[in-house]
Amino acid sequence: MASKRYKKALELVDIQKVYPLKSAVEILSKFPRAKFNETVDLAFCLGVDPKQSDQMVRGTVPLPHGSGKVVRVLVFAKPGPAAEAATAAGAEHVGFDDLIKKCAEGWCDFDIAVATPEAMVEVRKLGKVLGPRGLMPNPKTGTVTEDTAKAVKEFKAGRVEFKVDKAGNVHVPIGKVAFPTEQVADNARSVIEALVKARPAAVKGVFIKSCTLSATMSPPVRVDVREFTKA
Repeated sequence: MASKRYKKALELVDIQKVYPLKSAVEILSKFPRAKFNETVDLAFCLGVDPKQSDQMVRGTVPLPHGSGKVVRVLVFAKPGPAAEAATAAGAEHVGFDDLIKKCAEGWCDFDIAVATPEAMVEVRKLGKVLGPRGLMPNPKTGTVTEDTAKAVKEFKAGRVEFKVDKAGNVHVPIGKVAFPTEQVADNARSVIEALVKARPAAVKGVFIKSCTLSATMSPPVRVDVREFTKA
């Protein structure tokens, strides 16, 4: 059963219609609010075959106005400058042998894991623990780097990761419903542009089949992405 709030929101949107980004954000802002500060998400259905390695879509994008979320960052680094820089940049957890042992035992109380290339030799062994949770450091997402301070600062400021799932979909959190509409639109624009740039060369035909904007407890609003995909 849909709640009264959800039904009221449905009255404000035509779920068959595709809206320009600015209009979609304005409609979302008019939806009745839940009792908490809902997360705003963009969801994409892509014309890719994720089973093909040359059609994987993955990357990161800095949100101009942040995600509104407190991001807990762990950094795998041996004692030295990289570890000290990560601590100074505000990483919640910095270490090497101790953190690898802790994670191997199943501990995953963090949102992003960063590792130095040197540390990855050992961190790779945590693939079965961190991989399924989407926490494995990866050079493609900027989480394997010598510049740990830059990575920590960017993720804490609102750098988000996107990755296509097995069904060819991508979900990206882009802020909170309490954000001004201009900020939500700016963040959404950055994500759509980054996704368009991440189009694999092997993909033929339509890349972004659909895009919807929604809050945690709201109906989706369909977004017209043609302005971003024109050659």
